[in-house]
Amino acid sequence: MTQGSRSGRGNQRPQGSGQGRGRGAAGAGRSNSNPRSSSERGDESSQGSWSKAHGGPKQGKKTGAGTGGKKYSGPKAFGKERFGQNLGPVKPANPNRPTHRARAQAAQSDLEGVRLQKVMANAGVASRRVCEEMILAARVEVNGSLVTELGIRIDPERDTVHVDGMRLQLNEEMKYYVFNKPRNVVSTMEDPEGRKCIADFVRKQSQTRLFHVGRLDYQTEGLLLLTNDGEMANRLSHPSYEVPKTYLVQVRGPMATGIGAQMKKGIKLEDGWQSVDSFRLIDSTPGHVLVEVILHSGRNRIVRRLFDAVGHPVTRLVRVQVGPIRLGDQKQGTIRPLGNQEVGHLLSLVGM
Repeated sequence: MTQGSRSGRGNQRPQGSGQGRGRGAAGAGRSNSNPRSSSERGDESSQGSWSKAHGGPKQGKKTGAGTGGKKYSGPKAFGKERFGQNLGPVKPANPNRPTHRARAQAAQSDLEGVRLQKVMANAGVASRRVCEEMILAARVEVNGSLVTELGIRIDPERDTVHVDGMRLQLNEEMKYYVFNKPRNVVSTMEDPEGRKCIADFVRKQSQTRLFHVGRLDYQTEGLLLLTNDGEMANRLSHPSYEVPKTYLVQVRGPMATGIGAQMKKGIKLEDGWQSVDSFRLIDSTPGHVLVEVILHSGRNRIVRRLFDAVGHPVTRLVRVQVGPIRLGDQKQGTIRPLGNQEVGHLLSLVGM
């Protein structure tokens, strides 16, 4: 079989129609055609719009990873991956952020370590032959340096590898999950008061000790990242990385004009001035208003406090996206592992 035909197969596989067992690779797409039922979501008058906003295509386009980075030709990295979401090209990281690449040491001698294309293939990027083509096409970096020749060997435990700007997680012990937290669940691994907590849902999924990245208050629902990667968890939670978070907010209507502009300009709360990055009206029905807000602040109950300050207490709050990771049509109370592409985007987002 020629190299050209092998490359063609790498391109065709992930764009399939989603039939049979292969449809798991495009899990995010199902939210456009068959959004999750909203029978448990508030009053009936706002159910349809809430469900549409929760998994609709416009939201993904608006808040997903940027497309302004370098475009790469040839087979896509992780093209045959069955799980996770296709996030597109990696959004370039802020050059002022500390990166592992800037601090990484040089690769091991060519006489030691594992061949680069084998490491990439073992990480699930593509077949070894396609990985060789990616190296020759100048799509691979090792410790921040571009590699364009075959034969280099690396130490997977010490060296960092990026493909198309996306970091490969070479440590198989690192685990990453998305938890769709229901209402009335505490964002801790244990609760002295005996209330339901994250551990009640995690025990059946993983025996690994996991950290929750940030928190959602007792009444708030939605996306919560779980991982045993302490470094990434700390960076995602640190305000200096300004990781955007997207919420759907339901309040009593009607809502006066100018509220969105006021929130984007800034509102003075008891702990200082706070603002949102984006404010978008999703739907308005008699007595109910559904709004999408995006902000990077991680302060306690910040969304509820902002809406309280403008006279619209929140009746329902769901976090649907953190950085490039979307909740989509994932059912409440369930946990799913992140795909390799999603992990790579998260690592790149926080400069790892």
